[in-house]
Amino acid sequence: MPEEKQPAMTKCDRLQNALMDCHRRIGPGLAREAACRHLNRGLAECLVSVACPEEWEAVRSLCGSGGTSLKRSQCQEAQLSLSVCLSSHQHQRNNPNAE
Repeated sequence: MPEEKQPAMTKCDRLQNALMDCHRRIGPGLAREAACRHLNRGLAECLVSVACPEEWEAVRSLCGSGGTSLKRSQCQEAQLSLSVCLSSHQHQRNNPNAE
């Protein structure tokens, strides 16, 4: 099944399992932070890309490098849109009956 057609959580399961394995293998502290950092970041990016795919892609494309003041402004707008999208998902999760 193509990656974009997978259910939201299934898409990130492999990264989540790898991160949990990393946490089991390495005790708390700086060693764990260093060893598991790439998995933690990968899982976070995966979850964000599933929750807000259009906003995530806009941030990735507009904020990847420096550029003109217009591009920096567009990057800031994209980051704000992503933040609003993620906040709306958090609000839905914390208040499942709210509309």
